[in-house]
Amino acid sequence: QVQLVESGGGLVQPGGSLRLACAATGLTFSDYTMGWFRQAPGEHREMVAAINWNGGDTFYSASVRRRFTISRDNAKSTMYLQMNNLKPEDTALYLCAADLARAIVAIRDTEYDYLGKGIQVTVSS
Repeated sequence: QVQLVESGGGLVQPGGSLRLACAATGLTFSDYTMGWFRQAPGEHREMVAAINWNGGDTFYSASVRRRFTISRDNAKSTMYLQMNNLKPEDTALYLCAADLARAIVAIRDTEYDYLGKGIQVTVSS
């Protein structure tokens, strides 16, 4: 049974930082491209970032580029999202996702094979 479990969310002030983690079990982690999505109340789910199987290729949405960094540790079956200079508009439920592909080919959450339950990130003073 595949499980993706997010951690590291919480409440942070504008300009602050958080590091999210996604621990994967039940799959061969290095066979999967991994991604982060987020969904704010009343909004569509959007892709934030993605990373290919060995970390050699990454994708970022325009809204987070140069502020967020995605990474992975295949030995630990864990993916990370370092979020710096957080803004109130970054407030959302963040979900990790796994796509059985070694390249970044999927950009919608419905194209990913597995999705975590998500963790809340709130940016507020």
